[in-house]
Amino acid sequence: MSVGTEQAGEVTPDEAAAMARGRAISAFLSAFGLFLLLLTLQPFTGPLEVAEGERSSGNVINQVGYVALALVFGGATLAFAERAAIARLRSSSWLVVFAVAAVSLSQALDAEASFRALLLAGFAMVLVLGILALPQTEADFVNGAANAALLLIAIVYGALLLAPQLAIHGAEGVEGGHAGDWKGHLSHKNFAAPVFSMLAMFGIYAWRSGLRLRGAAIVLLSVLFVLNSGSKTTMGFLPIAVGLVLMGRWLGRPRLALALHVVAVAMVAALTVGTVLSPALRQLSASISSDVTFTGRDEIWRFALEYIGQKPWAGYGYLSFWQTPVVTHLEENFEASWDIRGIGSAHNTYLDALLMFGIPGAALMIYCLMLRPLRNYLVAEIDPGRRRFADLCLMIVMFMTYVGMLESFFLNRADPLWLLFAFAVLGLEMASRMALRKS
Repeated sequence: MSVGTEQAGEVTPDEAAAMARGRAISAFLSAFGLFLLLLTLQPFTGPLEVAEGERSSGNVINQVGYVALALVFGGATLAFAERAAIARLRSSSWLVVFAVAAVSLSQALDAEASFRALLLAGFAMVLVLGILALPQTEADFVNGAANAALLLIAIVYGALLLAPQLAIHGAEGVEGGHAGDWKGHLSHKNFAAPVFSMLAMFGIYAWRSGLRLRGAAIVLLSVLFVLNSGSKTTMGFLPIAVGLVLMGRWLGRPRLALALHVVAVAMVAALTVGTVLSPALRQLSASISSDVTFTGRDEIWRFALEYIGQKPWAGYGYLSFWQTPVVTHLEENFEASWDIRGIGSAHNTYLDALLMFGIPGAALMIYCLMLRPLRNYLVAEIDPGRRRFADLCLMIVMFMTYVGMLESFFLNRADPLWLLFAFAVLGLEMASRMALRKS
């Protein structure tokens, strides 16, 4: 979707045919990559048999699959994407993100395992880059994205109708309390609901880009899924993110939308993890929500804060705290709602960033992934030709900023939550640096 270069001289029929083939291949690969990102390489796997923190990389399918995808999409990007567009990313903030994670490996208990996980995260990012860089026009991208979203929705709704045991939480196991909630092709409703919320945002983008029928179908079917997932927080965050962006667009006041977003982030933080730090905030949260513990998350947050205080500057290393002897060798607390020894994350992406990277590293991560994208949006949206795409990416960044208060996703390898968020962050960076061909 990058800006093009001037063609020298006339184009021969053979050259025109080759260019058309390249454009078609690029568009197909971008759409196919987005579809794989959404579907994952192991859909409908049922209840997890391993720790939550290992769901993305602890198996050969993901390890081999994403290496292969990185080779295919990396090669295709070099062959078909605008070289000038790729060159403009040489000073990308993503270099800082991966550098912070790499430096943290020195603190990891098992540096080799953490390094392998970081490699997988890097391979998955090649897929994200290809999805964004390969389409030669925005029309190619939005058409492919709409088709990818509809194909995923068709597969999931087909499973809901024909094999509901695969797509709906059952009454058995530790997740029996979620019986009847839709989880689609993912392992848990708390992962599926945010993914379908972001699909709804793609639908809005498609609608605004002129694909009215497909856009409306994506929005309606995605929102229906979210409503049946039982994820109350996602149902609340989705309209906030979409509403703020569209309000800013309709009023012509994007800075107002960003200011209100910052206020919303502060409020969500205060009413979630803030409740374990302040009795007053806990009382305020109790007056608003019937579950001030957020399904027992408050106990996990207290535990995480305690261990952050023990290594505040260096952290414990990338993916080197949960499911390691630091936690698993503790004695079980029979009074707690959760057995901390089996937890896979802090259920708060900011606390996990502090645990992994320490205060300096977490601050850099939050700046690069959640603050700098807001600046990039203000640069991109000045150009009317970039606004619809920039609005899509901003919706996703805002939404995942809120979701991060209750779930963890930073650098979570091939997790679709992380990759969709990474797509939006990288998309805003690219949109701030280059124009988009419309057709």
